[in-house]
Amino acid sequence: MPMNIKKGDTVVIIAGKEKGKKGKVAEAMPRESRVVVEGMNMRKRHVKARRAGTKGQTVEFAAPMHVSNVMIADPKTGKPSRIGKKVVGEKRVRIAKKSGTEI
Repeated sequence: MPMNIKKGDTVVIIAGKEKGKKGKVAEAMPRESRVVVEGMNMRKRHVKARRAGTKGQTVEFAAPMHVSNVMIADPKTGKPSRIGKKVVGEKRVRIAKKSGTEI
């Protein structure tokens, strides 16, 4: 199934502990139907020391979330919107269904 959300899009999280927050898509994984949103769905991972004399540490990172838990933010209003496609000249562009503006 094709994924309408791309890297760099501003999205609104519509489900989960981060519900209602906005963020930018840092990475899109279409094969797994997942996206990584900057600063959202943060997880901690304990990393072992690599060499003798160095310390292990706790690394915090944004974990991927399912694409169904996010919706594109309408460029006009900032509210969540579905995505449509429209032909403008020779190009097919994505539009926000809520306001009809180009994404």
